Amino acid sequence: MNFRGFAVRSGEGMTNRTTRFLLCAIPGLLMLAGGLMVPAHLRAVDSGVLQSAGRNTMSLVEQGLALVRVNQLGAAQLLLQAGQAEAIPGWPELGLAVTYSATQHPGWLAWGGGDARLERLFSSDPHLPKTGSEPFTDFLVREENRAVGLELLRSSPLRGVQELLRCRALTNTVIFSPSQSASGQALDTALVACGLLLEGGHLNGGLSNAVSNLASETNRGLDPQRLEQVLLDIMSLGQRFNWGQLAAFVGQIQDTETLRLQSNLVRKNDAQLPVLFAAVELSGKPALVAAYLMNFSQTGLKDLGGSLRFGAGGVNELLRRNQRLHRSGFRRQIAGQAPFGAVLSAASDLSWRRPRLALTMKWLLYLAAGFLLAAALHYARPPVSALERPLQVRGFHIARESLFALGFLLVVLLLSEPFLAQESQRVELPFRLRLPTVGSVVLAGTSSVNRSIMNQLSLLTLLLFFVLQALLYSASLVKLAEIRRQNLPSRIKLRLLENEDHLFDAGLYLGFAGTIISLILVSLGVIQPSLMAAYSSTSFGIIFVSVFKIFHLRPERRKLLLETEAASTEPLAPAIAPRLATPT
Repeated sequence: MNFRGFAVRSGEGMTNRTTRFLLCAIPGLLMLAGGLMVPAHLRAVDSGVLQSAGRNTMSLVEQGLALVRVNQLGAAQLLLQAGQAEAIPGWPELGLAVTYSATQHPGWLAWGGGDARLERLFSSDPHLPKTGSEPFTDFLVREENRAVGLELLRSSPLRGVQELLRCRALTNTVIFSPSQSASGQALDTALVACGLLLEGGHLNGGLSNAVSNLASETNRGLDPQRLEQVLLDIMSLGQRFNWGQLAAFVGQIQDTETLRLQSNLVRKNDAQLPVLFAAVELSGKPALVAAYLMNFSQTGLKDLGGSLRFGAGGVNELLRRNQRLHRSGFRRQIAGQAPFGAVLSAASDLSWRRPRLALTMKWLLYLAAGFLLAAALHYARPPVSALERPLQVRGFHIARESLFALGFLLVVLLLSEPFLAQESQRVELPFRLRLPTVGSVVLAGTSSVNRSIMNQLSLLTLLLFFVLQALLYSASLVKLAEIRRQNLPSRIKLRLLENEDHLFDAGLYLGFAGTIISLILVSLGVIQPSLMAAYSSTSFGIIFVSVFKIFHLRPERRKLLLETEAASTEPLAPAIAPRLATPT
C-alpha cells in the first residue's frame, strides 16, 4: 500500500514538472522570437524602420515625374538611372515620361533643359551631341560658347555677377592661371559657369551670398584662394553633369564647405553618381549626405541606394540616425505572413518613433526569454534524490537562472546585433588643392594620420571577456552563499567547497582558453593582431579568481575550519549512572 502511494506521488511530481517545463519553455521561445522581431539595433538602422519613416512621403519616382513636369530632363534622367540600379518599384513609369519628354524636346538631351533663358547659349553651338548628354564644363571650354556666356553675364544687373566678371583681371591667383595668360581659359570657364548659376538664381541663398562676398573681397586685394576653390568645385561638378543636372545639384547646397565635400565625393564616385545625385535631390540635405558618406566611406553609397526605395522619409531617417542600413532576412520572410505582418509593422513604427524604448523592450524580451528557458531547463532535470535533499536551498535556483539570463542576453546580442564589431570607416576631410602656378608657388604639404591602438573590435573583445568573467564571478558567489546556507555540519560544507574548486577556478580556464583562441585566430588571419585583447582574457580571469578566493572563499573556509575544530574538541556530556532498584 505504501509503495503504491509513493508511485502515485512520484507520477504526480513528474506531471507537475512537465507542466512547469512547458509553461516556461513556450513563453520563453515566444519572447525570444518577439525580441528578434523588434527592428531596433545599437549600431544600425533596420530597413523596416526606413519603411515606416518613408510612408506617405515623396518617392523617387514621384520626384522624377515632378522634375519632368518642370522641364528638368537631365535631373530626371539621373533619378531614372538610380531607380533602375536599385530596382525601385515604378521606375518604368518614370522611364516612359523621360522618353516622351526627350522626344518632344530632343535638344534637352544634350544640356538637360530647365532654363529657357539659356536656349540661345546652347542653340548656337553646332557641336552639341544629338543623342547624348554633354558635361557643362566641356561645353564652356569651347571659346565660342564661352564668349556667348560672357556676353550674357555682362548684361546682368546682379552685383555678384559683375564682381565675378571683374575677377578676370586678377593676376595673383593661386590655383588657376590668370585669365589674361595663355592658359587662362580654365579660370574663364569657371567664372562663366559660376556666373550663369548665380545669374539664373540656381544657387541657394547662403551659397549665393558667399560667392558674391568672396568675389568682392578678392577684387579688394584679399587672398583669392577661397574664391578659386569655389570656382574649382563648380567646374569639377560641371565635368560630370550637364547644365540641367548641375543647376539641380548645386541648387541644394547651402555653403562653400558642403560644396567642397560634395565635389570631392562626386569625383571619387563616378560609377555611383546617379545614387549620390538622387540622395541629395530626394533628401534636400546635401550637408547630411556628405557627412554620412564621410563617416561610412566604404558602405555609405550602397546604404543610401537601399534607402531610396523608401522615399524621402527613408533617406532622411537614415541620414538622421547616421548609422549603417541593415536588411533582416528573418523579418523579410515573416513579413508576408498574416499573423506576423501586423506585429512587425507595429514594432517598426515603435522603433521609428521611440527607438530607445524599442531597444529597451527588445533587451527585456531577451532577458525574460533567457530566464524562462533557464527555468525550463531546471524543471527538465530529474528530481533530486532523498540523499541530496539537505543540499537544496530554496530560492537559489532563481539566482542561477538570473545569471543564465544575463549570459543569454550577451550571447544573443553578439549573434544578432549587426555591425557590432565594425571598424570605423570615417575618412579625413579631403585636402584643398594648392597647385603651384606662375603667380604663387606653394610648398606641397604632407599629411599624417594618427592611428589609435584601440579599435572597435579590441574594445568589444575586452568588454566580452570582462562580462564573461563577471558572470562567472557572480556564479561563484551564488554557489558560496548556497553552501553557507545549507543545513549541514561544517565538515561537510568544507568537503562541498573542495568539490566546487573547478567552478571557482573556471575564470582561469576561460581566460587561458580566450587567449589561446585569440592568438590562433590572429595567426590564421581571421582577426587583426591585438595582443591587448588576447591577453586581457587571462588578465581578467586572474583578477576575478584572485578577488573571489582571497576576499570571499578564504574567510569562509577559515570560519568552517574553526567551527569544525570546535565541534571535534567539545567535552562529551557525563554519562548518567543507572540507579539500582532497592528491594521492597
